[in-house]
Amino acid sequence: MGWEFWTRQLDEEELVENGGYDEYSSSSRAGMNGGGPKKLVDLLEDPLPGVGTYEDFNTIDWVREKSKDRDRHREITNKSRQSTVALLRSLSDAFSGWLLMLLVGLMAGALAGGIDIAAHWLTDLKGGVCLIGFWFNHEHCCWTSNETTFQERDRCPQWQSWAELIVGNSEGAFAYIVNYLMYIFWALLFAFLAVILVRAFAPYACGSGIPEIKTILSGFIIRGYLGKWTLITKTITLVLAVSSGLSLGKEGPLVHVACCCANILCHLFTKYRKNEAKRREVLSAAAAVGVSVAFGAPIGGVLFSLEEVSYYFPLKTLWRSFFAALVAAFTLRSINPFGNSRLVLFYVEFHAPWHLIELAPFILLGIFGGLWGALFIRANIAWCRRRKTTRLGHYPVIEVLVVAALTALIAYPNSYTRMSGSELISELFNDCSLLDSSQLCGYKQPVNVSETGVGNSLADRPAGEGLYTALWQLALALIFKMLITVITFGMKVPSGLFIPSMAVGAIAGRLLGVGMEQLAYYNHDWLIFRGWCSPGADCITPGLYAMVGAAACLGGVTRMTVSLVVIMFELTGGLEYIVPLMAATMTSKWVADAFGREGIYEAHIRLNGYPFLEAKEEFEHSSLAVDVMRPRRGDPALAVLTQDSMTVEEVETVVDSTHYSGFPVVVSQESQRLVGFVLRRDLLISIDNARKRQDGVVSTSQVVFTEHAPTQPPEAPPPLRLRGIMDLSPFTVTDHTPMDITVDIFRKLGLRQCLVTHNGRLLGIITKKDILKHMAQIANRDPDSILFN
Repeated sequence: MGWEFWTRQLDEEELVENGGYDEYSSSSRAGMNGGGPKKLVDLLEDPLPGVGTYEDFNTIDWVREKSKDRDRHREITNKSRQSTVALLRSLSDAFSGWLLMLLVGLMAGALAGGIDIAAHWLTDLKGGVCLIGFWFNHEHCCWTSNETTFQERDRCPQWQSWAELIVGNSEGAFAYIVNYLMYIFWALLFAFLAVILVRAFAPYACGSGIPEIKTILSGFIIRGYLGKWTLITKTITLVLAVSSGLSLGKEGPLVHVACCCANILCHLFTKYRKNEAKRREVLSAAAAVGVSVAFGAPIGGVLFSLEEVSYYFPLKTLWRSFFAALVAAFTLRSINPFGNSRLVLFYVEFHAPWHLIELAPFILLGIFGGLWGALFIRANIAWCRRRKTTRLGHYPVIEVLVVAALTALIAYPNSYTRMSGSELISELFNDCSLLDSSQLCGYKQPVNVSETGVGNSLADRPAGEGLYTALWQLALALIFKMLITVITFGMKVPSGLFIPSMAVGAIAGRLLGVGMEQLAYYNHDWLIFRGWCSPGADCITPGLYAMVGAAACLGGVTRMTVSLVVIMFELTGGLEYIVPLMAATMTSKWVADAFGREGIYEAHIRLNGYPFLEAKEEFEHSSLAVDVMRPRRGDPALAVLTQDSMTVEEVETVVDSTHYSGFPVVVSQESQRLVGFVLRRDLLISIDNARKRQDGVVSTSQVVFTEHAPTQPPEAPPPLRLRGIMDLSPFTVTDHTPMDITVDIFRKLGLRQCLVTHNGRLLGIITKKDILKHMAQIANRDPDSILFN
């Protein structure tokens, strides 16, 4: 294919000012007869502004964008052979992609480090304040103190609770009530600020962002979703939302933040600013960066982008994603937000290896994760649909405040729900040492020294009172987290789902792990324990069960597999536990898929009516293209333009009387032989431009899509030639093409529309929206839920 393009240089400030990632990219349309591009004789020398660009809530034309980039690359390569300056320009063009990745990695890593530090500080602010500097969080405040003890390492005179500051006492019922009220006050303040800022400055900053990122990467345009206001607002409100104690995480929103960084930085490079398909390659890499900085898992981030969010992922994007994730992880490590010199969030050191028999409880955790995932998706979607369709959706601020108050009120009395999600998971993953002061390590001490195990490991011991109390609190925390996460995810604040899902799984895993440990301790002569679990040995590691449970529940909710296992072992450093993680993750996916193939992100895409063709969804119906195309029987005839027999006024009438995104061009109304396809936006811009800038173009001027204008009377006004904006090779299928093949064509080529012909005569048109409506109808869903094309 040879394509001819018009381009326009937009002022960079104007592009960023417009907010979206889809602001006017220059583009054009094809004129292709034989070899190279030809100049249009009827249009002025200057390029037409806006021709080939896309309107909001529309899908891009992947074929056109890729073709445009190939032409641009071919032109640069040809020029590079002619002079040294052109060769240097060619090299800078090739290097620009890597430079952009470097900048995205640095910017996203720096923002993530800032978010981590600020969220840690504000979370601790709910409990008290540091006297030597209010900007220190609890841990940093007590670092320099010489008065901390090993048993109470979080107690130091420099850090004072609100009760100590207000009433001068930290013990007793009154002090507890003061701390309780201050906790609720700060939680409500942070939640209120988060929802108000989102509402006032960037409504797109709410939620996880991953469903919309997936839709954008498939070619959809949501103007403003990746703009600078969204980035600033999401960064600030994410810190506030996480600090408020709501049951949400910052990991999903960090993917959105990284994509905003990438989109804004794309404006520095013409190659990415002017081409929507190239920009989506950068956004795919940015999604990998988001997970890399969220979990400290660069390889898991690349696999997450490939498995979960990307629509088009060429090998070049894989390498660039890897490089960007590396830079981001290095930046985050340099900032060291966790203060432990480690990149990973929940570093674990388990001393006992796992045994083959333990695969049974690991698979049991996988079944629990799958059931919880399927149940959570159904409950959350039902609640979000209720929010959309009832008066509840009209009061987002009140909803957030009520949920924040309820969360704080119930969470404070239980130490496991009071702490942040990350702290809770870290506590649950922890393997008990001899001097551990955690309640989860409240075992009875061994009577003789020989029972203390070998090396660093500690022998299995009977549970003490402290552990029984902790288990009751964990059981209550599990019920609370399962219920509150359903109504929290989807509110008008930034909210991720990774940490709450992992917390649910980690609690369930720890409970099962302690149960297995006690079973092995009291019944080590049972057949299943005999031979590998002798008295005084460290057989069962409850922390490992928590880790496997966390992976199972996250897998059940998101349906991730490969990327999830890699994220988990990068996150914990537990490389030898890949097999238990794989077994639980796969089981969780199978169980959850038995109740419905959609993960939480696909379910939210469907709920919002976005035009997303899910690659995982099979098309099993035996319908043909003629069954899906429009017009249907009884519908008005298809709106078409003829190649040389319509006037400007007639074309404008057709355009004004319809709402279609484009029009087929035929030889004549009688023959209906297909010539090409022209986009509504290009048509309107070209006619408007010709009226303003070209002498003699009036309503009675003939519109010509052919190469040579037909002969006209001498007194007739000059014709308007629009062959240059017409696609001369629109994708067509015959009326008897099976729909499963048509759906595959749409998925793999990223088409917006496809024309249906019979023996060369135009019969109708199939758009992406028509396919999605047809698939919804087959699945007994409401076809009108697909809102956009």
